[in-house]
Amino acid sequence: MSVRLLSATSPSATAPPAGAPARALNPPRPARVRWGDEHPARVNGEAVAGVRESWLVEDRWWTAEPLRRRYWELVGETGRNLVVFHDLCSGLWFIQGP
Repeated sequence: MSVRLLSATSPSATAPPAGAPARALNPPRPARVRWGDEHPARVNGEAVAGVRESWLVEDRWWTAEPLRRRYWELVGETGRNLVVFHDLCSGLWFIQGP
């Protein structure tokens, strides 16, 4: 059996094998969101203390599977940052990040 040593600078040390699928970092997970007057009021049971910003993403509108999402960057009651989005095509909510 032969062993090949790789240095940290070797492309083979960090690159996935050829043809391997890419792995998404922090993939979105389903979220339970209760809507307030103008923004999410609770996310997965945690009250929202503040809204940092909101933005709309519209992409792939020219395909059979367009992407339309309204994102919200929120501050939870514990002070942690929450990023959620409402999938405007499916109507489902997701949380993004750790």
